[in-house]
Amino acid sequence: MSRAGVEQEIRRFLDIGAVQVAELDLEGAEAVLRSGPGSPPVTHGEVFCLVRRGGRPVGTLLGRVPEGADPKAVLAGLARERIVEEPVGAPEPVGAPVTAPPVPDTTVVIATRERTDRLAHALDSMLAQDHPHFEIVVVENAPVTDTTRDLIERKYAERVRYVTEPVPGLAVAHNKGVEAARGEVIAFTDDDVVADPRWLTELTAPFTADPGLGCATGLILPARLRTPAQVLLESHGGFAKGFTARTYDPHDPPADEPLFPFTAGRFGSGANMAFRTGVLRAVGGFDPATGAGTLARGGDDLYGFVRVLAHGHRLHYTPQALVWHHHRETWRDLETQAYGYGAGLTAYLTAILVNRPALLPAFLARLPRGLAHARSLTATRETDAGGAPGAHDDRTHPWPRRLSRLQRRGMAYGPVGYLRARRALRAALASGRSR
Repeated sequence: MSRAGVEQEIRRFLDIGAVQVAELDLEGAEAVLRSGPGSPPVTHGEVFCLVRRGGRPVGTLLGRVPEGADPKAVLAGLARERIVEEPVGAPEPVGAPVTAPPVPDTTVVIATRERTDRLAHALDSMLAQDHPHFEIVVVENAPVTDTTRDLIERKYAERVRYVTEPVPGLAVAHNKGVEAARGEVIAFTDDDVVADPRWLTELTAPFTADPGLGCATGLILPARLRTPAQVLLESHGGFAKGFTARTYDPHDPPADEPLFPFTAGRFGSGANMAFRTGVLRAVGGFDPATGAGTLARGGDDLYGFVRVLAHGHRLHYTPQALVWHHHRETWRDLETQAYGYGAGLTAYLTAILVNRPALLPAFLARLPRGLAHARSLTATRETDAGGAPGAHDDRTHPWPRRLSRLQRRGMAYGPVGYLRARRALRAALASGRSR
């Protein structure tokens, strides 16, 4: 792509305006409107809105509030017009006693590195969870200062355990958390999220209901849409996987997923996932040569999903387990992210085949469709099917060709990156043992 073409795409990108983030609860005839995490009160202009019924997420919309109009009235009218489906498992009538679902003892693991401001917000939201039995473990990955340790000791010492992992890599840090976990279930999230107060309860309750469940994932929505990069990313899907609960069973593969289980990105994301601790340990945890901070660039969460499914355990997605994620903020961030996502995708596939060669025949059988799927993932998208953000908008933000090309380059690099990451990991471990 020519330099002039890139500059034109960047100019178009910079014209994308900010969008307010809010949540609207339709409690009977009355509606309650709140601004999103860290956002100011809703005013006129465009608003990305999570719609709830009785506290349960049921959909999103993007609406425009005219100047001088009542935001709550406008958004409630749009919600009742556009979002008519009932949530799965409708809540009890208002005023009825609420029966809390039984939940297992849980360990929450947050991997971090030198981001104390974001981490503090994440930990505050963890400590506000309504889950009755959980612990929090912060794993700092290859720290260079004592700022994170100081934060934990000063503000969270009685509620948060702090451990370090000197070898760089998100999967290595997560595996350290797996070693430290005491809970029957281990939940993972990022240091740049704010969790809904019922997040942990909703994410872990399915493990009690289904003894064959190995993994659960949840809903991820944007905490802020202040910059063009944040709006563009959410316009083309973001991290959300919809508002319909779904269980993936390796013994009964979904008919509408011909690439199952290799299209693991459909199952969820690492910012909102949980595993039965014994299952995750039995399958060997995450591949330490994958993930951010390694030469593989990513793929650690996808590897975990497929590894659990490949061992015969079910995976459940629930939109009731919600975290708000701080998307990256700049064009350069999007370039890095696009390349990293491409690399992580093929790196995790390489990791699966290296570690479980018995899956090779199934992989080869799906390869032609997989290549077509990869081309669709990296196509230059003029519009997002269903609109943006939130699949309820008639406005479009084209996905830049520059980012599509970077994602394809990342895909080409991923297998090489994974093999290089394995060599680097062996060298790092050997160096550590020699000291």
